[in-house]
Formats: sequence, C-alpha cells, structure tokens
Amino acid sequence: MQIKQGESAMGNLNLKKYFLSKNLKRDIPSSIVVFLVALPLCLGIALASGAPLFAGVLTGIIGGIVVGTLSGSQLSVAGPAAGLTVIVLNGITSLGAYETFLMALVLAGAFQIILGIIKAGTIANYFPSSVIEGMLAAIGIILIMKQFPHAVGYDADFEGDEGFKQIDEHNTFSGITRAFARINYGAVIISIVSLAFMIYWPKFKKLAIVPAPLLVVLAGIGLSLAFSGTGLALLDKQFVRIPLVNSSAEFFALFKSPDFGQIGNKQVWITAATIAIVASLETLLSLEAVDKIDPIKRISPTNRELLAQGAGNIVSGMLGGLPMTAVIVRSSANVNAGARTKMSAIIHGIFLLVALLAIPSLINHIPLSCLAAILLMTGYKLARISLFKHMWHQGLSQFIPFVVTIVAVVMTDLLIGVGIGMLVGIFYILRTNLRNPYFYHLEKNGGKKVIRIKLAEEVSFLNKAAIQVTLTSLPQGAEVVIDGSGSRYIDPDVLEIIHNYKHNAYTKGIIVQLNEVKEKYDVPPLKEMVYNPN
Repeated sequence: MQIKQGESAMGNLNLKKYFLSKNLKRDIPSSIVVFLVALPLCLGIALASGAPLFAGVLTGIIGGIVVGTLSGSQLSVAGPAAGLTVIVLNGITSLGAYETFLMALVLAGAFQIILGIIKAGTIANYFPSSVIEGMLAAIGIILIMKQFPHAVGYDADFEGDEGFKQIDEHNTFSGITRAFARINYGAVIISIVSLAFMIYWPKFKKLAIVPAPLLVVLAGIGLSLAFSGTGLALLDKQFVRIPLVNSSAEFFALFKSPDFGQIGNKQVWITAATIAIVASLETLLSLEAVDKIDPIKRISPTNRELLAQGAGNIVSGMLGGLPMTAVIVRSSANVNAGARTKMSAIIHGIFLLVALLAIPSLINHIPLSCLAAILLMTGYKLARISLFKHMWHQGLSQFIPFVVTIVAVVMTDLLIGVGIGMLVGIFYILRTNLRNPYFYHLEKNGGKKVIRIKLAEEVSFLNKAAIQVTLTSLPQGAEVVIDGSGSRYIDPDVLEIIHNYKHNAYTKGIIVQLNEVKEKYDVPPLKEMVYNPN
C-alpha cells in the first residue's frame, strides 16, 4: 500500500510539473506581448494625467506583481486606466500637490478593500451579457480607430486614450483625418511589415514558439535604424519614451510619499471616494469581459478582485504611483496572446521593472507604429464580424442593447457608454418579464368558452400592469379560471387586482373562478446558491 501511495504522490507531482510547464510555455510569450502593449499605455496615461512618467510605469509594475499575485483572476491585467485620467488630472490640480493626491489614492485603496469585504463585487453578476459583449466589440473598434494615427506616424493625442473627445481638443474622427494629412511613410512601412508578421507568423507552427509581437518589435527597431538619415526617418515622438535612470540614487529619488497631514482635508476624501467608485466599476466591467473571452470559461472572484485592487492602489499611493484598475485592453491582449494563468500578468510586471532599470535605452528605440500594429490585431479580434452575426441570431432583445452599447462607448467613454447600454438592456429585460407573468389558454366547456389564465411561478409587481390590462380586456359573458396552482409567490398588488376583478366581474356577466390563489403569500426564501469563492 505504501508503494502505491508513493507512486500516486509521484504521479501527482509529475502531473503538476507538466501543467506548470505547459502553462509557462504560453504565459511567458503572452507576458512579453502584454509588456510591449502596457509600456506605451502606462507612459501615455501618466502624461495625460499630469503625473510624472515614472508614476505610470510604477503603476504598471505594481499592477502586474502585487495585484497579479493577490487577484483570483487568471487572465486580467491591472495598470493605470485611461478612464481615470480626467479624475487624476482634476484631483492633482484641485488638491494642489501630487503628494496630497497620493493621500487620496491610499484612502481610495482602503475604500476598495471595504467594498470587497462587504461583497460589493457581486454587482458584476447583474451586467447583461449583451452589454458586456457590446463593450468588448466597442473596445475593439476604439483600438482600431485610435491606433490608426499611431500606425501612420502622427497622433497628438496620448497613447491609450479611449474617449471620443480628446484632450488635444479633437475627437476620434478628426484625429484620423489629421493623421491622413501628416502621414510618415517610414511609420506606414513599419506598420505594414508588423501586421504581416502578426497575421502570417503564427501559421508557421514550428517557428511560432517565438511570439510574433517580439519579431514585430525587432523588425520595427531594425527598420527604424535603416530609415535613419533618409526621407523615411522617424521623429523622436514616434518612439517609446521611457524615463532614463542612471543610478540607484536617481531611481529612488523618483519615488514620492503621500502627505498624511492632509488626511483631514475634505477634498481628499471626496477625491478618494470618486477614484474608488470609478476604479471599482471599471475593474468589475473588465473582469466580466475577460471571463467572456477566456477560452477555458473560468469565473473570476469579483470581491477578491476588489481586495487585490485596493491593496494595489494603497501600495501605488505609498510609492508615488497612479490609480489602477483591471484594464480590458491589456487583458484582452493577454487572452489573445494565449495566456493561461496569472503568471503572465506577474511576469509582465517584472519585465516593466527590468525595462526601467536595465534597458531603457533599448526600449526607447521601439517605434510606436509597430506597437500600434499589435493593438490593431487585438482590436480586430475583439470586434470580429462573427460576433455581430452571433448577436443577431440571439434576437433583437440581445442585438439592440449590444449595438447601442457599441455606439455609446465609441461616442462617449467606457462608463457612460456601458451605462447607456445597461439602461437599454434593462428595458428589454423588463419587457420580457412583463410579457411572461401567465399563460393564456382558451378552452371549450360544452358550448361555452372558458378562458384559463395560469399564473407563473413568481408573479412580481412588475407584472401588475400586464395582468390588469389582460383582465380588463376579457369579453363580457366569459367564464374565467385564474389558476395559481403553480405559483410560489404572487405580489400583494397583483393579488389585490385579481380579487377586485373577481368581486366586480359579475357586472359584465363574467364568472371568475380562482384555483389555488391564496389570500396572502410569504416572500420566498433565496434560492439555494452554488458555492461562489466571492
């Protein structure tokens, strides 16, 4: 028996090593992709937020290592979010000092931990599927439109902006128009070559062990060097610009600490609450979206994610970083690159740290146009035509909220667009609910018509109007049977309508028979729930 147990233990150990090795073969290449995507986005969001560039990279490092370790999600990636740039910029300006803003960020992290403890993350269970699918498609379309100017060599807007209105006083469409007028053909060639690698390299199975995005970056660096001194040369602003750190003393001087003396400042608390609410909503939306595109269809624990994000924001505030959320662009790039576990997000954070400390000069030779090609492919996969066909076949109640969400997100921003999509989605949910409170059946009893109305298992206040309209429209002289035998609960307002109708129906010559309709129903207990790690 001991030999068998030993063999079993050895077998389990080998199995664990096998899966770890198999996952790492996917996670390490994916982490390279996420690192390449995250680096310019971290810098761009820091620039747009009015914060030091170092703060953006630091936030990406913390999001990868700290949040990645604590999170229960296997595929989401945390970092500075474009949706918070206006809040951060206004917060730094109104509070008067970056250190005061950091105090607000630490408090925001504490608020998020409280939200996780009280299980506020369960709100994610109420996002309609059609709205989440629409958000994903909208992000794909935004990536294509926003990355096009970078791909052709000109964009005055910051890298990573997702809003329709831009801080350079233009919008998504006018930004594309301006890009056409200022094309850099060197950047265009790099983008085309990069897209060719992204499309065709994965088809060579034996060579695909080297990730296509890594080849894209190497090709971009090589072409930019070859174009140097010619008419195709790239400008300085068309490259990644990571801060150069020349010594350990200079590195540690970049960190900043919160001003704890401002904890009594009312404006600090208001800013903290705003960051906590917006960051938590963006995180929950991103988490739900990532679970949708996870090929293994795992469900991420939302409350644990709020705890992880809260811890990440506290660490970020203590060290001089920016607010962070789970971000859909980096997360979707992670999924599309083939990641399987959270190790991809953690390793991408390590890569950001190494890039900042060891190879900043090399990183600054990467053209933005080749990174734009990677994001263009990510956008194409998110907004694929097959998704639109699938949602159309689901029916108008799914397709209309899906399309409305896409248009609203593209024309406004993520939170406003999803909010509009939610309103339309809820309308269709209520509409469906209102139409299904009962089953209407016409029978014959000899020569007399009998109308049988069988009530649903649960009849809520929302069904009140539909039942009242049905009862008042029944023909005179009819015989009506209202059957509640299958109902576990009928709302008191609906019961009142039914009993009042029976009492007054004789004036129209209508005979009403109630079958197992009680005078009162107790509110049903919550249905037994499957264990959820939230």
